[in-house]
Amino acid sequence: MILRDPVHGLVAFEAEEESIIPRLMDTKEMQRLRRIRQLGVASVAFPGAEHTRFSHAVGAAFVMKLLIARLRTIDEALPYWQKVTTDRARDALAAALLHDVGHGPLSHLFENSVPGTPHHEEWTSRIVTDPSTDVNRVLREIDPHMPDRVAALTRGEHELPYLAKAVSGTFDVDRCDYLLRDAHATGVGYGQFDLDWLLRSLRFAPVSEGSVPLLAIDGQKGLPAIEAFLLARLFMFQQVYLHKATRSAEWMIRTILTRAVFVLMEGQRLESVPRAIVSAAAGDPISLDDYLDLDDATIAVAMHAWEGSSDKPLADLCRRIRDRKLFKTYELFGELAAPEGRERVLEVARDVAKKRGFDPDVYVGLDVASATPFGAEATPLSVIFEKGAPRPLSEVSFLLSRLAGQVLSRTRLLFARELREEMTSALAALG
Repeated sequence: MILRDPVHGLVAFEAEEESIIPRLMDTKEMQRLRRIRQLGVASVAFPGAEHTRFSHAVGAAFVMKLLIARLRTIDEALPYWQKVTTDRARDALAAALLHDVGHGPLSHLFENSVPGTPHHEEWTSRIVTDPSTDVNRVLREIDPHMPDRVAALTRGEHELPYLAKAVSGTFDVDRCDYLLRDAHATGVGYGQFDLDWLLRSLRFAPVSEGSVPLLAIDGQKGLPAIEAFLLARLFMFQQVYLHKATRSAEWMIRTILTRAVFVLMEGQRLESVPRAIVSAAAGDPISLDDYLDLDDATIAVAMHAWEGSSDKPLADLCRRIRDRKLFKTYELFGELAAPEGRERVLEVARDVAKKRGFDPDVYVGLDVASATPFGAEATPLSVIFEKGAPRPLSEVSFLLSRLAGQVLSRTRLLFARELREEMTSALAALG
């Protein structure tokens, strides 16, 4: 299989061990990812952000192919049992492709809005291991134990830690693709980094005899590349993932879904409700089939139908989303961003909304978002030099020593745009 990709150029899966990729791509569970956008509703701020989870999954599998090729050029000192064999390569490629197969609609929105919904990682494991899925059938045709091995890899578990970290770690194929792909789609140039040079800079860190090695970065050549990779992640969080318009739309849709569940629990009728939401409202577990029926279009159709709901706040929010009449945001800093300050701000904002006749439970809210672009891991990526022991990134990089463990946060008050003037005046008085 040969594909054209806007990020990686020519993407080819032609070797025997890579034949698993086109077979998995043709499964209905993978095809569903064509109907789920990678960045959810980020297109409200970045018009080009319409790329899908499917394109990202293919890109992640291609990065895994490149990584496996690099590992095989530097593994001459490893015993056979520590090398990437054909079976291990096939498992890793499948895990890279399938790592997001359990994602719900609108990025992470659904799992954070509908009560009792497991996170997408759990759905991924279920899809891979459930005998009723096409994905499971394809894997079982190769090896009956392959579904369990692939599911473990998607959770970052493997007998070779360096292979597990390649699927889920500081420097993994998921991040390598989504940073480049999201930067390309949004037009954010500083989200780019040199993937080819970064892969070329990988080494195996020396370990005691019998121990399994971990991947490391060549300190002479690779340090700027890994710094650029981690800084790209920081910049993408600052400018894209935590963008105020995106967060506003996400908060509104989250409120819509929560409200819809409440309306159903109250015994009211709604049109075009996905079966998964009906089950959640009834307190029943969501079946795998019903979950796989969900995608961005399913939710969009439901919200369009709910514009005619007798529940006025629900209908109003749905209309605002379709017309991009997003809530305004007011970013909080210093004492106002602290927990006590937030409560004070929210109290004032709710009072303003009440005086204008707006339900404060619907038209006012707080959005607290945070991310750690470079966190402390139990087995972090290390740096090796010609002499001396491997050293953590944070010890040899001036930039990363200051970034390590730092939390990027944004605290914003959200409110209906009709309240902007009164809200701004009331909040300014708080200092």
